[in-house]
Amino acid sequence: MKKKILKLAIPSIISNLTVPLMGLLDVAIVGHMSHVSYIGAIAIGGMMFSLLYWGFGFLRMGTGGLTAQAFGKKDWQDVPLQLIRPLLLALVFSSVILFFHRPLEWLILYLIGEPDSDLNHWASVYFRICVWGAPAVLSLYAFNGWFVGLQQTKITMYVAVFQNVTNVLLSLFFVFMLDMQVEGVALGTLLGQWGGVLFALYWCFRRNRTFFSQRFSLNVVFQLDALRQYFHVNKHIFYRTLCLIAVTVSFTSFGARQGETMLAVNTLMMQLFTIFSYFMDGFAYAGEALAGACYGARNTRGLKETVNGLFFWGWCLSSFFTLLYGIGGLHFLGLLTSQHDILQACKPYIYWSALVPFCGFAAFLWDGIFIGITATRQMLYAMLAAMLIYFVVYCCLFPYIGNHGLWIAFLLYLSMRGLGQRKLFQSLI
Repeated sequence: MKKKILKLAIPSIISNLTVPLMGLLDVAIVGHMSHVSYIGAIAIGGMMFSLLYWGFGFLRMGTGGLTAQAFGKKDWQDVPLQLIRPLLLALVFSSVILFFHRPLEWLILYLIGEPDSDLNHWASVYFRICVWGAPAVLSLYAFNGWFVGLQQTKITMYVAVFQNVTNVLLSLFFVFMLDMQVEGVALGTLLGQWGGVLFALYWCFRRNRTFFSQRFSLNVVFQLDALRQYFHVNKHIFYRTLCLIAVTVSFTSFGARQGETMLAVNTLMMQLFTIFSYFMDGFAYAGEALAGACYGARNTRGLKETVNGLFFWGWCLSSFFTLLYGIGGLHFLGLLTSQHDILQACKPYIYWSALVPFCGFAAFLWDGIFIGITATRQMLYAMLAAMLIYFVVYCCLFPYIGNHGLWIAFLLYLSMRGLGQRKLFQSLI
């Protein structure tokens, strides 16, 4: 089981790591343009789409869990339906986004804080081009969840690499060959997204052609009980995502209230958490696929073996990253900034970020397991309790120990997510 988990996790980790790498390359491209505001515009544009798409993560998570269960039950008629339904929903949601994209643009820029007019202009240019990729982005959520549920994580890796390489090559062509500016980067991103969804469609029929050889009537696709189950599962995922956003946004906001230096300190140290999350998400996806298949097949023993295997790798990975960050965390931050004052300000807090892997790995793994067995209501309960603890501890400690209180609250939030789900899991099997 440990080898099977690793085999499924590695392609997902590679897929995850392509995202920040391609983001760095986009910044590198605009960094060689004539105007300094282009870099800020790309950063703001990326943030706009993060806010826009974050709430639709249930299209991936809910699809993955339900597909894994259908795969475990060997219900070959239901397996393709678990892709068709979220794809139709993705088209509906993306149509709404496209219809209202101008007011959405204004609202998101307002929430970000309305940068100066030059940045505002170029961020809007980037947004108005890339927003036409909404159908592709949301469809890719559904495809990725479906492939994970079928334990075909290599395909998600192929699609991610193809999409991001296409994005960078086209951006380079538009910017340096056709002398375009932010429009060129945006157009490369847009075509990369549509290329990714077409590549996913190719792999869908190449690897899983037999699933789609049968005909599906509208009554089967829109079966009331199946739709009710889908929305029931995803309703709790959506609420959980809102809680996650509340914690993430508040962490940044609480740092900003302490001044630009402390905001920079917290932002830099959170990069350590982000890198760790790319690795743990890979194991969470493996847990989602394997736990869902065992749950669908009513294989309790296999489910327990999956949990034990996941936590074996979780302990190994968290111990490695805790040791790595404890010894070399400041050296890594030195690669991200050359400002000596900021690095000195990080020193008193660096060991809090080094504890993040140890405190947080269980939350990632249990999230994958709970999504696989579609226990999304219980996952939401654990998140609500952890979020409440986070805000209470912050309010109690911050007046006395400042930024240390914020990091203690964040570490307790991560720990309580994992402990809460562990307790709830015992009542589910």
